[in-house]
This record gives sequence, C-alpha cells and structure tokens, in this order.
Amino acid sequence: MMETQLIIEVLILLILVIVTRVLYLIHKITTGYSRKSEIKRTTPCKILICIGSGGHTTEMLQLIKNINFAKYKPRYYTMAKTDKTSHDKVVNFEKAKEGISSNYTIIEVPRSREVHQSYITSVITTLYSTLYSLPIVLGIMPDVIICNGPGSCVPICVVSFILKCMFIKDIRIVFIESYCRVQTFSLTGKILTYLADNFLVQWPDLKNKLKRAEYIGQLM
Repeated sequence: MMETQLIIEVLILLILVIVTRVLYLIHKITTGYSRKSEIKRTTPCKILICIGSGGHTTEMLQLIKNINFAKYKPRYYTMAKTDKTSHDKVVNFEKAKEGISSNYTIIEVPRSREVHQSYITSVITTLYSTLYSLPIVLGIMPDVIICNGPGSCVPICVVSFILKCMFIKDIRIVFIESYCRVQTFSLTGKILTYLADNFLVQWPDLKNKLKRAEYIGQLM
C-alpha cells in the first residue's frame, strides 16, 4: 500500500515538474525573452529549413537567398513526399548558390494536413507526422529551424520544443509569417506563437497584433 502511494506521489511530482517546465518555456517565448538569450557562434550553424509547397517554397527560397551559406551548414530541407516541384526548386537553388555541393540534404516527410482536409482527421495525420518527425529531428539535432507557414513544419517544431523541455537540445525556432498574411495570422502562426523563439512578420498590421513580433518589411 505504501509503495503504491509512493509511486502515485512520484508520478504527480513528475507531472508537476513537466507542466512547470512547459509553462516556463512558453512564458519565456511569448514575452520575447528567449530571443534575447543569443550566444555568439564560432562554428557554422546547422540549419533545418521547412519547405511548404507552391508559394511557400518560392517565398522561403527568396527569404534565404542572401544568407551566408558558409555560416549555415550543413543545411537540411524538409518537404512533403509528394512535392516533386519543391524538390526540384531546392536542388536548382542550391546549385545556383553553391554549385555542386554536399552541404545540404533533402528529407521528405508526410503532410500533417492536406488541402481541404477536415480538422478532425487532420488531428490524426498531425500526430502521425509528429511521430515521424521525432527520429528526423533527433538525427539532425539542428541549431536553428526556419519556417514560413506550411502546416508540415508544426510537427517538427513541436518535437523541437519537446527536446527543449527535456533539456536535450535548445533548438531555436524562427517563424516568418507568410507574405500573403497581411492582417491575420495563419493557423500555423497561431500555433507557433507559443513555440517560436523569433516570430517575424512582413506587414505592420500583424506587428500591432502581437507585441513580440518583429516587423521585417516585405521581403518578396
């Protein structure tokens, strides 16, 4: 009887510790404090770039075209398994930027939500995508994740947040709200409000709606 009670008390304590840790990190993120704790790097930054499809892909490649690739390597691109167009765009982008290079890898992941898919069934597919993303993130252990709105980035960011909660790896999440979002946030943006260390917007109206958002102007 005493052993059972002890186990229950330990489990309750463990749950309280986990909840406290999660709430602490969310508070740190939503108040903008996490983006201030930057460490000057002396080695290249391992970066994971979440590619959407169509306009999201074009926008992301436009956003990263001017970064110094010597400082961001190796680079990992994640995209939907069925998105062959984005695959070709990334390959051509890397060739134009670096020529023949082995500093990047393309990883295909299942979509967390298809276009016009119901929200009820998308819960199941999102859970599957999250489990699928776990070994990917653990295998890469990126320093930074950058995304701009596709739903496929949510599972990856959730896994990264869990790793942060567990003191395994402090992965910085940088979210850039899509250019087409002028006055309202996307569903992905609403979720990553609580997970992204840096939340960037391209229109002033969105900056006014989220105090910690960083207005970077129209980059397209």
